[in-house]
Parts: sequence; C-alpha cells; structure tokens
Amino acid sequence: MNAIQAHLAACLPLFTALGDPHRQTILLLLAEHGSLNVNRLTELMPLSRPAVSHHLKLMRQADLVRVAQAGNERFYAINQDYNELHPCPIQRLRSLVEALEAELPPHLLPDNPSNPKENTR
Repeated sequence: MNAIQAHLAACLPLFTALGDPHRQTILLLLAEHGSLNVNRLTELMPLSRPAVSHHLKLMRQADLVRVAQAGNERFYAINQDYNELHPCPIQRLRSLVEALEAELPPHLLPDNPSNPKENTR
C-alpha cells in the first residue's frame, strides 16, 4: 500500500485545491483578469476577506497560484510554471490507478473475464 499512499499524497494538494467551488471560481477569475489582490477578489465573490485569503493559501500550497508583492499589495495569478514544477496531473492520476490495480485481486480487475460485474452484459 506504500505506492498507493505515495501517489495519493502527490495528488492530494491538487485535489484539495480544485475540490472546492470557491477555489474553482477564484481560478476562473484569475484566468479572466490575469492577477488580482484579495480585496478585488472579495468584491467579486460572496466571501469574506479572510475566507478568500484561506482559499488562496491552499491554492499557493498546491502551486496553482503565485503571488507578487507590489508596494503594500499582494497580487495573485495562476502559476504558469505549474507543469514544470509538477508532473502532469493526468500522469499522477494514471499512476494512482495503476498502483490501485496492482493491489487488487485479479478477479476484481475490470478486464478479467472472471469478474462477475463484467459478465453481466
């Protein structure tokens, strides 16, 4: 199970960051506007400033957004270097599925003719 745990751990920050509708909205707003500060994001969303900051923190931890300081303001934008910093998310998911399949008993694999669920066609 160590391989499965390692793959889950690698996918968890991305799953967490994308698993919330508010964070999805923040990504869409950043894609539309380029970069925004917390005050502007708060104006565009039905969330408090601390809630927006919390979501941005989780997104920064997943490397989905980057922050740039301009005077007293911090501007957030989508991290264009994400794919260089992390393996392709699709490859991470594929590796997770492969690790899970490696742990399954053969009769439970989808392409196995002895799988009772597959033989109900």
